[in-house]
Amino acid sequence: MTLSNMPKLVTVFGGSGFVGRHIVRTLAKRGYRIRVAVRRPDLAFHLQPLGNVGQIAFVQANLRYRKSIDAAVRGSDHVINCVGILHESGRNTFDAVQDFGARAIAESCRNAGVKFTHISAIGADENSASSYARSKAMAEKAILSLLPDAVILRPSVIFGPEDGFYNKFADMARIAPALPLVGGGHTRFQPVFVDDVAEAVARSVDGLVQGGRIYELGGAEVKSFRQILEDILRITRREKPLVQLPFFVASILGSIASLIPFITPPITADQVTLLKTDNVVSEAAKAEGRTLEGLGIKPTQAEAILPSYLVRYRPEGQFTLPGEA
Repeated sequence: MTLSNMPKLVTVFGGSGFVGRHIVRTLAKRGYRIRVAVRRPDLAFHLQPLGNVGQIAFVQANLRYRKSIDAAVRGSDHVINCVGILHESGRNTFDAVQDFGARAIAESCRNAGVKFTHISAIGADENSASSYARSKAMAEKAILSLLPDAVILRPSVIFGPEDGFYNKFADMARIAPALPLVGGGHTRFQPVFVDDVAEAVARSVDGLVQGGRIYELGGAEVKSFRQILEDILRITRREKPLVQLPFFVASILGSIASLIPFITPPITADQVTLLKTDNVVSEAAKAEGRTLEGLGIKPTQAEAILPSYLVRYRPEGQFTLPGEA
């Protein structure tokens, strides 16, 4: 094989994370060469079986250190950034990771003349009271100013075997006497399957997605927070009451939980702020075809996927009989 006909080299920042792993697998199936850029390459070797021998390589990169970013981008044909955090910890702040870090990758791609796909989030808003949402919006603005042909994907809540949303509340239902309906449970979500997000990313690498646009990726159904918790309880066959938790009470509890060292808080004050706004595809995105359907991807029904991995939260796992709780 000559250099001219070698498969494209795609660098995936954050490729060892939940979404990143599915992106790597989808790209590997297409035959791309993949460079996974992570802080700890020694903890990412579990990705190697997703591709053929030598197809997936690893490189150390830290978004706070520009030289490591430049080294990871060098020689790439396309770069994907799926690095993100749900809560701040130490030096890993929203601004450092989701704004400064994404901006640094975009600058490196511009200097190297490399195509760029960035994963943001529905709800990104410069004027939001949420630090998470503001940092996502600032990153989008910086990226498009540096790379006008960049592809930006905004998914809603992502579900899949290792997700941090359905698994969190299903695990909570195992031990908690009740589940919290933050703000009354009225917030609407449009959960999207992780493999559908990965397919959208892969199509951008294929050159099938128009650049310079922000796409909003939502699933097949819009559901309230209450309906999602009810789905979790039904699938896991748990009977737990849903207790109303006002936003201000949840915010106080989130602030306290964030102060406890060495644990991942079940919810933070910033996440409570996010829950005050619906997390669904906008009407503008639908009208302009900036959706999964607009990319030719049929959203996967959550009901077809959730039982496959939430079954482990049933009282006796897969052996729990109908009606048991």
